[in-house]
Amino acid sequence: MSALIIDNVDPIIKERLERIGIKVDLRPSISKEELIKIIKDYNILIFRGRLKIDKEVIDSGTNLKILARYGVGLDNVDVEYAVKKGVAVVSAPRAPTQSVAELTLGLMLAVARRIPLLDIKVKGGEWPKGKYIGIELGGKTLGVIGFGRIGKAVAHLARGIGMRILATDVIDVSADAEKIGGKQVPLEQLLKESDVVSIHVSLTPETYRLLNAERLALLKDNAILINTSRGEVIDHEALLQHLDRLWGVGLDVLPEEPPKNPQLRKLVTHEKVVVTPHVGSETYEAMRRLAEELASNIEEVISRVKL
Repeated sequence: MSALIIDNVDPIIKERLERIGIKVDLRPSISKEELIKIIKDYNILIFRGRLKIDKEVIDSGTNLKILARYGVGLDNVDVEYAVKKGVAVVSAPRAPTQSVAELTLGLMLAVARRIPLLDIKVKGGEWPKGKYIGIELGGKTLGVIGFGRIGKAVAHLARGIGMRILATDVIDVSADAEKIGGKQVPLEQLLKESDVVSIHVSLTPETYRLLNAERLALLKDNAILINTSRGEVIDHEALLQHLDRLWGVGLDVLPEEPPKNPQLRKLVTHEKVVVTPHVGSETYEAMRRLAEELASNIEEVISRVKL
């Protein structure tokens, strides 16, 4: 069997696959056009979120048996079509949980205390002491949209600094919320009552622009909004209209990465917005766990279906 890795990943995944006799080629930064030309020579494709693994790619992979997403989300993969064509699709959903949760808390603190703005001012020769007064997170209410692995981890970290927890989800997570002293409420109630709102949902047709103009209007004045899930779950043009009344926004994900749209550029360059370039899982620890988990999932598919 042969595998093609088309993005930068931890070397352990190559080592693990070679250990079980799989030939592994590395082509980081390969274009989609180049990929389509050579994918027929491989049984396994390992990738991140850079390229869309659509019908064209899948159809070109005439010997393809496994699509392995080095990450959590599968929104850049036509999973239904792949399965229909007999191609297994795997990812590593557990590995980045702690890293994404910690970045989420970091963005909350950065927005609450204007840390990036103050850093820029001091490095530019200013000393703006007393000009940008921050707010505390302790005693505030955190609303977690999507109470899965990452949402729960964020809630646990937030409880550690004294935040109250509200949770909303499409399934019953009331028992999990109650374990940390929180409660499950409908989305609209969460938006109205939370001082900080953090989003942790997968991108689906139902979550596309989940926070639209109508729902963004429900946010409290001086609320903080954090998104480390997928950029498309927020209507960013509508969000831009609310920036003056919000305390601030922290974004690790955008609907266009990197942002080129003028309205999106206007949003991300606003002094109330803290932006990171989709790095939630980019820690040494998470990268290693991703590689180990994904390699194990690939090995499981191989053993199960005897490829």
